[in-house]
Amino acid sequence: MRALIQRVSEAAVRVDGATIGQIGPGLLILICAMQGDTEAEADRLAAKIAKLRIFKDEAGKMNRSVRDSGGAALVVSQFTLAADTSRGNRPGFSTAAAPENGRRLYGYFAERMRAEGLEVATGEFGADMAVSLVNDGPVTIWFDTDA
Repeated sequence: MRALIQRVSEAAVRVDGATIGQIGPGLLILICAMQGDTEAEADRLAAKIAKLRIFKDEAGKMNRSVRDSGGAALVVSQFTLAADTSRGNRPGFSTAAAPENGRRLYGYFAERMRAEGLEVATGEFGADMAVSLVNDGPVTIWFDTDA
C-alpha cells in the first residue's frame, strides 16, 4: 500500500458539494492499495502511522503520535498514488489494485485506524472528491509498504 500523510490543523472532503468527512487536528491520509496488497500491508501501515511521532510535545519537538495528541484521521482513497511516470507524459495506473480489492482494502485500512484508537472520517471510494486541508508545519510523509 502507498500512503501520503499530512499533519493538519483541519481537513475535509466533499462530494457533490456536501461535506462527507471532516476532522480538526490530526492526519489527512491519502491511501492507495497496490496490486498484490493484502490485509497484512494495511495492518502494518495503520500501526506505523498511528504510532508515528510527528506531533509536537510541550517542548515543541516532534515527539508525539496522532494518538498521543488526541488527533483524528481523515482517510481518503487516491489511486493516483500508483502513478507510473517513467514513460511519456501520461501517467499509468496499472500497478494500482483492481477497484474491488482497492475498495475492500481502503475500508479495511480505515477500520484498522479506528482499532488503533483514532477517530476516523473517510472520503468515498471512487467518487470525484474535493479535499481541503490546512497543512500544519508543513509535515508531509510518504509510505510504501513495498519499500
